Amino acid sequence: MTKLTIATAAIAVAGIAGSAAARDQIQIVGSSTVFPYTQAVAEEFASTTDFASPVVESTGSGGGMKIFCQGIGEAHPDITGASRAMKPSEWNLCQENGVEDITEVLVGYDGLSLAVSRDSQYDWALTETQIYQALAAEVPVDGEMVANPYEKWSDIDESLPPVEILAYGPPPTSGTRDAFVELAIVDGCMEIPMIAEKGEDWAEQNCARLRSDGPFVEAGENDNLIVQRLDADKTAIGIFGYSFLYENQDKLKAVEVNGVTPSPETIADFSYDIARPLFFYIKNAHRGVIPGLKEFIGEYVSDGAMGQGGYLMERGLVPLGEKKLEEVQDAALNAKSMNAPGS
Repeated sequence: MTKLTIATAAIAVAGIAGSAAARDQIQIVGSSTVFPYTQAVAEEFASTTDFASPVVESTGSGGGMKIFCQGIGEAHPDITGASRAMKPSEWNLCQENGVEDITEVLVGYDGLSLAVSRDSQYDWALTETQIYQALAAEVPVDGEMVANPYEKWSDIDESLPPVEILAYGPPPTSGTRDAFVELAIVDGCMEIPMIAEKGEDWAEQNCARLRSDGPFVEAGENDNLIVQRLDADKTAIGIFGYSFLYENQDKLKAVEVNGVTPSPETIADFSYDIARPLFFYIKNAHRGVIPGLKEFIGEYVSDGAMGQGGYLMERGLVPLGEKKLEEVQDAALNAKSMNAPGS
């Protein structure tokens, strides 16, 4: 860190300290998937301490990173949640704006879930290739990549429901969208022999774009709206984190993917193919300045929250193993700085 950067950071942090009364609440942004877990911790923290209740906003992983990386000081959030790891471009944005000391915290694991209304008359089971064929903008037909022609699921495979393809999913700013494209769409594309021959780089460039002609509908960052739409449309599919399926089992049922149903067990051992890690990122310059931040972090990574049998499991989080949890707790509590992504 240069002398100029140190001076700039010191001024910004001093600015927080000098206006603590103006912001006595922890501010958190980020992933809609991580949101229910962070909100649960915020509620526990507010009810068991004398600190003000944290403000938690669901902005999407990408949107949260953009806000988080704008700078240090009371005008900028202290923590951002993400349903995928920080990207190199986001790291660079943080560094450019003086957010140079960040701790990455692995919260646990999540299964990116596809679900339908519990009142659906069909027993849904899809492969990743069928998901790709239904929702990608371009698919191979007779050996050529063409604009997706499929209108009904049964157009792809006669064994699938004879209903129009309609999936409600996350917008481009969402880490859930990134994970869905990477783990379901591109992987499904790669299972097609003519694509596999071209290689993964080709697939990432040519298979990753989702349809914009109607069958895939961006439903915003509020996953609860997807749940409501599935309740209203018995033939539609929703795409969201496992916690929303877990919390709405009275209304929804999971779509089996590659022969496996998402569950804490199949997500933990990654036999469910579209499982993923969840994170939150801490702005270390704000520790000791924003009231309660240190204590909030301690609550979040505690055994009672993130551990086996912790209250976040009740919200659908698949917890870390004991050894990994201890490593995460050490990094979070002792403000260990993360390295640049990919380094």
